[in-house]
Amino acid sequence: MSEQSLVDTDASSRQLIRNLRVTISPAPDVLPESLAWHTFIELRRRGDTPCDGLFISALRNLHSRRCISGVDLPTQDSLPNEHRMTEDPFLADLWKAYKKCIRNNRTGPASQLLRDIEERIAQA
Repeated sequence: MSEQSLVDTDASSRQLIRNLRVTISPAPDVLPESLAWHTFIELRRRGDTPCDGLFISALRNLHSRRCISGVDLPTQDSLPNEHRMTEDPFLADLWKAYKKCIRNNRTGPASQLLRDIEERIAQA
């Protein structure tokens, strides 16, 4: 049902939050946004709600970097079903659409989806 997590579930919440602030891609075929997503899902599973703002901040930082031409961030998505990690179907659809925009270098629509993701997380 869900994909294997990119994060160490035995790591402390403090370490996961530190990783969320850094958000580097663990492999060339993994989006750094995917690492942030997996970290966010794990922290939420633990009940660490302050991670919401850090997750959005990490996405905004990555999005800003993607808007700059010549930035070397992966665009291949080796985890197409990771949106299923959340129990919120609307958030899952937003995440799936966001990643599709990132894969296709469509930063304008991705920016709007990022705002929608932020609103959805704030509602939860």
